Amino acid sequence: MSTQSGKLRIVSPQDKKELAVRLARIEGQIRAIREMIEREESCELVTQQLAAAREALNKAFSELIARTIERSCLSGRANEPGVRSKLLTMVRILTRYV
Repeated sequence: MSTQSGKLRIVSPQDKKELAVRLARIEGQIRAIREMIEREESCELVTQQLAAAREALNKAFSELIARTIERSCLSGRANEPGVRSKLLTMVRILTRYV
């Protein structure tokens, strides 16, 4: 991540690739949900899949925030024992209540 004009950006090719893969999976989930609706699947099944897609987006959000903090704010400290785990816990708490 870098800061240009105070803006945080994804710059790591690995981060971009991982986020793109995760979002492609979510796109597939959304397509499948649309097909379920077209087939008039039960409300319960559709809502289960919607909840799963929402959770997948939440995880993508959390991971993006965690990596931004890790790369922008922690720099070299991210490899210290327990720092990444604590960071992910903090981000999960943050995203749960936002």
